[in-house]
Amino acid sequence: MSENTDDKLPIRMLHDRVLVRTDSPEGERRSGGGILIPATAAVGRRLAWAEVVAVGQNVRTVETGDRVLYDPEDRAEVEVRGVAYVLMRERDLHAVAADRFEGSKGTTGLYL
Repeated sequence: MSENTDDKLPIRMLHDRVLVRTDSPEGERRSGGGILIPATAAVGRRLAWAEVVAVGQNVRTVETGDRVLYDPEDRAEVEVRGVAYVLMRERDLHAVAADRFEGSKGTTGLYL
């Protein structure tokens, strides 16, 4: 998010809460080979990626702008200024992908 006050969210996260914006809307998606998979297709438990937009003061491992892996089944949705976000605890995140983790050559940038 930019530093412009118009772009900032009008909320402050508390404790160990993390607010994320999902990467893609639920529904149809495409496979790596370009095949369209309908929203009604039954798939196993699938984790999703999202971008962190706000963190509480007790959050230690993620920062605003990080990409995180989470379970879409365990989520609480909230709408702020017409945009849907997902609210969760830091402990409910499965992985973090951020540029700051790239300390040595050949790393993926994932913190699992």
